[in-house]
Amino acid sequence: MTTTLQDCRALDAQDPLAPLRDHFSLPAGVIYLDGNSLGVAPKAAAARVADVVTREWGTDLIKSWNTASWFDLPQRLGNQLAPLIGAGPHEVVCTDSTSINLYKVLSAALNIAREDGPARKRIVSERSNFPTDLYIAEGLCKERGLELVLVEPEEITAALTSDVAVLMLTHVNYRTGAMHDMAAITAAAHAQGILCVWDLAHSAGAVPVDLNGAGADFSIGCGYKYLNGGPGAPAFVWVHPRHANRFWQPLSGWWGHAAPFAFTPDYKPAPGITRYLCGTQPIISLSALQCGLDVFTAAESLGGMAALRTKSLALTDLFIKLVEERCAGHGLGLATPRAHAQRGSQACLTRDEGAGVNGQGSGAYAIVQALIARGVIGDFRKGDGGTGRHKDILRFGFTPLYLGFEDVWNAVEHLRQVLESGEWQKPEFNQTHAVT
Repeated sequence: MTTTLQDCRALDAQDPLAPLRDHFSLPAGVIYLDGNSLGVAPKAAAARVADVVTREWGTDLIKSWNTASWFDLPQRLGNQLAPLIGAGPHEVVCTDSTSINLYKVLSAALNIAREDGPARKRIVSERSNFPTDLYIAEGLCKERGLELVLVEPEEITAALTSDVAVLMLTHVNYRTGAMHDMAAITAAAHAQGILCVWDLAHSAGAVPVDLNGAGADFSIGCGYKYLNGGPGAPAFVWVHPRHANRFWQPLSGWWGHAAPFAFTPDYKPAPGITRYLCGTQPIISLSALQCGLDVFTAAESLGGMAALRTKSLALTDLFIKLVEERCAGHGLGLATPRAHAQRGSQACLTRDEGAGVNGQGSGAYAIVQALIARGVIGDFRKGDGGTGRHKDILRFGFTPLYLGFEDVWNAVEHLRQVLESGEWQKPEFNQTHAVT
């Protein structure tokens, strides 16, 4: 049955989550399908940051570490975030970047693995994992004389051998939106004595996650995608309580000391997750992140993550259906799994190689640029030139906090027009920018 624009408007009229859109500053004429890369600004963020700068910093100065409770902001935000990822109270802190936090937890996991079994000399990860994760792991392997083993998703289980120390995976793949079964993979790894580190950069705030329920060991993720904390927002780190006090993390800065204002010359790690802090915290950025987390707190009364997940799947189902109905014959394929249990909150398209300008490449980048010029903002991820299994990706993220079903219809209509008119072939859309 064909879906019409009127059908989409009816779905929006019935959407119980529609009021959440009012929490965000959305530019007029823009359909924003890139919240999986940078989330939209909450309306409260500008005033909150201004208050931190002008009053808390500008007027109250250093007193605000106490009077404005700056000091424990990483822990308070961690507690606010915890329910979104299946963590308990006092198990999460918001701090530093995803890369830095991965270095901390991967180092700790390797220390535990070395203590439990010195023969374990490998880290296993997915070949298409986000590059920064692989770079951090590669650096630690060189430092410690270990081996980084990269496999395809279907090869993960077979790679879980007795010489593996850590399995490091991103829960939702950044390119395709494919989602791992966290509980099943963690159980398979633990059966072989392997620790699991999960990157939730494309999961937190997008799909329900249950770290404790899955028995995971360590997790990290960023604050600027679905959590809407702003560009470069602080990330987060979670450590299962069974590991939290076993080792120092390697960046043993004063903020992770048991008594930072005792100013002792020797390091004594704070108990639990607080030891995963490092240096003085970025209060302005943390305050902006709090505005993003506050929207999820507001969403609790509307069904929380379960309701957001239901809408996310409905949005991506609709997008896939409309693309296949209205954009057929233009070489588009689907990179994202159709099965709900295997899909994050994005829908990613491929395009046949040789369909680009003068038969060169796929034209995927230029199509995305033409859409952006029309106000439909997605992004592009490069493949391997058609020589292997990873094709160019037209990547579209669907954030149910602020996207509606009419947005999906209009986005696909723009895509149809871009393809049928051939406007993506214009030279200006085939000029590569620094950020794609």
